[in-house]
Amino acid sequence: MQSLWMLVATFMFSIMGVCVKIASDMYSVSEIVMYRGLVGAVVLAALIVMRGGSFKTRLGWHHAWRGAIGVISLWLWFWSIGKLPLATGMTLNYMSPIWIAAILFAGGWWRGQSRFELGLSIAILCSFAGVTMLLQPAFHADQWQAALAGLASGLISAIAYLQVRKLGQLGEPEYRVVFYFSVTGTLAGLAGTFLDGEGLQALSVSAHGVKGPLLLLAIGISAMVAQMAMTRAYHLGKTLVTANLQYTGIVFSSAWGIVLWGDALSLFAWCGIAVILGSGLAATYYNTRVASVPAAKAKVTEANDPIATEV
Repeated sequence: MQSLWMLVATFMFSIMGVCVKIASDMYSVSEIVMYRGLVGAVVLAALIVMRGGSFKTRLGWHHAWRGAIGVISLWLWFWSIGKLPLATGMTLNYMSPIWIAAILFAGGWWRGQSRFELGLSIAILCSFAGVTMLLQPAFHADQWQAALAGLASGLISAIAYLQVRKLGQLGEPEYRVVFYFSVTGTLAGLAGTFLDGEGLQALSVSAHGVKGPLLLLAIGISAMVAQMAMTRAYHLGKTLVTANLQYTGIVFSSAWGIVLWGDALSLFAWCGIAVILGSGLAATYYNTRVASVPAAKAKVTEANDPIATEV
């Protein structure tokens, strides 16, 4: 089942998160964003050339849109994480699957369709409930701006994921989608280093030791593999199932926290993990059962609309 590629993506994103946490003591957010994109772009460019792929695309506008909203979401998330407790920032960002379900529901309602999949949407809500049980978010009244930024990050992420899905439906290969997103991230990170340096003439780049470049390389490669797996999941899998499996990322991250930093989880938090895993399994089973039933022949308009087929 192609949606299970999201499990690979969330695992690799969790590794990236570990490396980012360690590297944040040596590099600014802008530098991490820049090097993350640069490593991915260079490695993918080499693979594309070696395998005889092509950089040429007829979907330049779609790539630009995906890159722009992806980078905006990333910056909003990093900013909110810096202002909010980590648990709160993570929870708000993990609302993106709920936003996806809401967008698909609104699209189906607008077209007068009735095939909105309530079961999968309930599974997504259960997963989010599990995330809140695990992370137990909270923020103060004076942090409302950062909280709104976190919410906006999740919403924009949802739009970016649907754009990834659309690019796949339009025939764009995964490697090209990830390559152009990596290029966009590199340019955005580079622009951020100028802002960090307080002027266009003051590029703020940290000195490298031995440990730093290895961490940056790990961040770039893990992010690249995760993006490839995520793109494949949204391209070939079922959107709501894929979105629900995204919640497993918080489970992987919690496991790394226990192993590397000795984090202790309460019984309530373990119950949250159980809810996340249970809803993911339920959504996967539900989709497999529905897929085994012969589907009615789609209308021509639906067949040509990648989002309509998901509602």
